[in-house]
Amino acid sequence: MTYQQSLRGYHAVYREHQVNHCPGCGRTHWIIGRVSAECAFCTTALPLAEASMHSHNRPVVIQHKNRDHEAWAA
Repeated sequence: MTYQQSLRGYHAVYREHQVNHCPGCGRTHWIIGRVSAECAFCTTALPLAEASMHSHNRPVVIQHKNRDHEAWAA
């Protein structure tokens, strides 16, 4: 564990192949998406642990293919 992680404190994530209890209601039924899981009862959302490992400390860059590159005049 790095120094920054120890300062962050408790960080709840959904872990695949484990029983995950919702921090909101305690139940274990989840709707799984690409980057998060949502409790089917109280809609509490948690990031997927696997998704967090892949994007850790990297900025998200979204590039639009249809974007006009000309400057807009005010």
